[in-house]
Amino acid sequence: MAKVKILTAAEAANLVEDGMTVSTNGFVACDLPEELTSALEKRFLETGSPKNLTYFYAAGQGNRDGSGADHFAHEGMTSTVIAGHYNMAPKLGELIMQNKIKAYNLPQGTLSQLYRDIAAKKLGTLTHVGLYTFADPRVEGGKLNDITTEDLVEVVNICGEERLLYKAIHVDVALIRATYADEYGNITMEHECCTAEATAIAQAAKNCGGKVIVQVEKVVTDVDPKLVKVPGIYVDAVVVTENKENHTQCVGCEYDGSMTGEFRVPLGSLEAPSLSPKKIIGRRAAMELRPDTVVNLGIGIPEYISMVANEEGIGDHFTLTVEAGPVGGVPQGGPQFGGAVNAQAILDQPAQFDFYDGGGVDDAFLGLAQADKDGNINVSKFGPRIAGCGGFVNITQNAKRVYYCGTFTAGGLKCSTKDGKLIIDQEGKSDKFIDTVEQITFSGKYANKVGQPVMYITERAVFELREDGVYLTEVAPGIDIQTQILDHMGFVPKMDGEPKLMDERIFKDEIMGLE
Repeated sequence: MAKVKILTAAEAANLVEDGMTVSTNGFVACDLPEELTSALEKRFLETGSPKNLTYFYAAGQGNRDGSGADHFAHEGMTSTVIAGHYNMAPKLGELIMQNKIKAYNLPQGTLSQLYRDIAAKKLGTLTHVGLYTFADPRVEGGKLNDITTEDLVEVVNICGEERLLYKAIHVDVALIRATYADEYGNITMEHECCTAEATAIAQAAKNCGGKVIVQVEKVVTDVDPKLVKVPGIYVDAVVVTENKENHTQCVGCEYDGSMTGEFRVPLGSLEAPSLSPKKIIGRRAAMELRPDTVVNLGIGIPEYISMVANEEGIGDHFTLTVEAGPVGGVPQGGPQFGGAVNAQAILDQPAQFDFYDGGGVDDAFLGLAQADKDGNINVSKFGPRIAGCGGFVNITQNAKRVYYCGTFTAGGLKCSTKDGKLIIDQEGKSDKFIDTVEQITFSGKYANKVGQPVMYITERAVFELREDGVYLTEVAPGIDIQTQILDHMGFVPKMDGEPKLMDERIFKDEIMGLE
């Protein structure tokens, strides 16, 4: 077996030609191949090449600081983007909204699975995921601007059932970040907090006749074959990172071995958050947790649910999972979202989504940005800003129960509590419960069709989706229904008599006693 080529990042960047399709592995600010993407960006800025690239990636990549996908955010360098999430790459989002780059937003989990189907030379990925959402070509087809016209998704009928076909994409170059390579190019990822879809991307590029380039900490003489995620037969070149800032475990964070299985930490050492609107929502949501269940928590306010569960001593009554691959432990937030402290297992992202898509998650807690009269949720697009759906569509369409967690209004909301009651000190500037959402990231129609229970949890009220609409079911103590709820809604929710009061323990700055 021939020894692998070892190149500098600049030499590796020269392998990318004009018009190619480039894919990168990574999850938010974790596992990003910064040495490679920085070198590619530098080459373009200095020479004007490579140009007219198609950039194809699954999970959101970046930290809103020019890292990750924003290395491709240059007019002329990138002509098309196909991605699962954009919020961490604001410069790329701006070019898309300015109609300077063609762009698609498609479900993250499905894109991660699409790499495997590309590797297997299938026509694409056939799935129910995305039906009735903005990814459905009868709605928007995932297109993000006026210059994007080609359909990448088709509605097909198989055995009398409607499905979506996400078409295969030719991958020319895969850029991957890993830990070690041996002299034959066998790649391990033991210092990464998730492996994401590294194997699938490498297989897709290789079977498309493309190149696989891997950024590593160092080249070693031997690696444990059981730890190899990308065999050397897939790898065309290895780049040893020279700038250590380009190889942090998560952007801006020091290495944490508790997220890789190197060691475990006592969970009591994790700091409990102070009482706030976000924690209030996390507390109410934590009351829905059930023993011996599999749970997914989204980014943002849902992160507080694991903190509350740990504080209440019930963190081991159920198993938390993260779409990036971790199973068990305590999912992390911010730039470490994608990893989990004390994980029991770390799967590849496509395998995690196989389990999710088949209904393996019992309870999913996701963010709430906009909700409407039909129970639809939008978390993906707001006026001139593209956030992207991420794994939201896969998770919410398939969890046995789904809970949307968010503040009732947005933009400057301030609350306090007294004697078990909630006080609104300053109202948010914008309402979240509106007549019609800007984009359907979650379809209430689909949820009712499959009989999925849906709840919407805020700091002052709780709602449920039923066949005939959205119902107001609970109100926080101290809140006036008319002036502090109904007057801030774009539709009138249904009610079965007087809504019951939320548990006053939620609003007291002391342990609730959930255990």
